[in-house]
Order: sequence, then C-alpha cells, then structure tokens
Amino acid sequence: DSVAVFAGTGHAMAIKTDGSLWAWGANTVGQIGNNTTKVQRLPVRVLENVVYASAGAAHTMAIKTDGSLWAWGGNAEGQLGNGTNAGQHTPMKIMDNVSVVSTGNWHTMAIKTDGSLWAWGNNMYGQLGDGTTTSWNTPKKIIDDVVAVSLGEVHTMAIKTDGSLWAWGNNGYGVLGDGTTTGRLKPVKIMDNVVTVSAGSYHTMAIKTDGSLWGWGGNDVGALGDGTNTDRKEPVKIMDNVAAVFAHNSRTMAIKTDGSIWAWGFNVYGQLGYLSSNRFEPKPVRVIVN
Repeated sequence: DSVAVFAGTGHAMAIKTDGSLWAWGANTVGQIGNNTTKVQRLPVRVLENVVYASAGAAHTMAIKTDGSLWAWGGNAEGQLGNGTNAGQHTPMKIMDNVSVVSTGNWHTMAIKTDGSLWAWGNNMYGQLGDGTTTSWNTPKKIIDDVVAVSLGEVHTMAIKTDGSLWAWGNNGYGVLGDGTTTGRLKPVKIMDNVVTVSAGSYHTMAIKTDGSLWGWGGNDVGALGDGTNTDRKEPVKIMDNVAAVFAHNSRTMAIKTDGSIWAWGFNVYGQLGYLSSNRFEPKPVRVIVN
C-alpha cells in the first residue's frame, strides 16, 4: 500500500496510501523520528498526512498535505533548518508553503509554492548558492522561479520555469557542467530546455524536452554512460526517448518512454540489476524485469 519510497545513507522511508510516513534502518542521531537512537529493523509509523519526503546522510525532511515542512535527525551542519545545530529525534516544523524538498548529505533545499528556492546547512563549497562559503541553520532565499532542484554531495542543480538549468557548488570532475572545474558560489546557467535533472555524488544527468538524456562530471567507472571512462566538463548526449533518470553515487538508472529500464556505471555488487561479471558498465545496458 506504499505510494513512494525514499532512501538515505542508512535509513529508508515509505509513504502509504493513507498519507502515513513509515521509517526503518539506522537511527544513530534520530533520523527515524521515533524519539529514540536505536536501530529500527522494522518499519515504524512516524508522521501523518505526508505527501513527500527526502533523506540525507543522517537527516530526514517531509512535506505534509498542508504544505508545511518538517525535519528530524542529525543537525551538526544546521541541515534541519531549525535555527540550531542540535539533533532532533522527533519531527519538528520548519516552514510553510513548501512544494518540493531535496536533501544532500549535509545541506537541504526547498522550493516554496511561489517558486522561490531556499537553502540551509553545510556550505563549505558554496553548494547553498548565496555567494559565500558560510554555513547557516535557518532557511535563506537563493533564487526565484524554480520548479525542480536536485542535490549532489556538495553541488546543487536547479531547473527554472523557463526550462533553463542552473548549477553551483563544488565543481570537481566538471560536475556542474559549465566547461570548467572551478567551483561556483552562485548559480551559473548550464543549458536550456531541461525538464528533469538528477545529481549524483560527482556526476549529473539531465533530460531535455525532446527526451534526450545528457550527462557530465565524474566518469571513471562509466557513470555517464557515454561508453568511456573520461570525465566530462560539459554535457554530452547519452541516449534518446528517456522519461526518467536517477543518478546515485557512481551509477545511473534510466527509464525510456517505452517503459524499458537501463543502467550503467558502478556494478561491483551487481547493483545495476542484470547478470554481468563486469565491475563497471560504461554504456547503457537494458535491465530485464519479469
């Protein structure tokens, strides 16, 4: 009866059809939200009337049906946004009128219903986008007219209402896609006509309005899917007819418009989901789901 599932580094959550949020897994800093720090091996009910959730390395964010944003878990970098750096073992309300939330390992971004993008948490590499490297623990407005945001480990990607894609933060391996490896403390425009973006730890994938999939950034294990192990500082086209994409760590999964699932990148543990002895797959391979 679950309608959505979300995974953090060591804990996971699911929203059921009745709007209840359930969580399980690691709980060292209260990221489960059940007012303990004990490992939760079975799902426990945490919050009601939830429409969306996102999990960082050790913190959790959830949006309720009334648009309120709630947070709990680790807060050493201010990633909860509650004005402190103290951990929170139960859900705490942060702000209202939120439509989207995205968590990095140690920073958080939220889009309000008016399209404004707000940020808080660790800012060591400028991943919050305010022009500084100063971290903060309360929401601060960054830019307007945003419809989507995706957070990598220390970089941020956002799509504006006009379809333009913007990036900021650490730029190791060319993960921002601006043709350099220079970090950016404020948003820089990368490309136009983008409908979906997904930021991995050190690579980024985007789908354009024509269904084409593009990738850039770290590629030593083939995470971009261009058939090479060469890092790319600018977007390179990977494939056509793509409906959805998910970049995570050093691997990528994509769903085509015909419903087929494709995967590439890091495969040491068989996590790409197909029979192969290859540790790395630099080109998309179809995953057969019976």
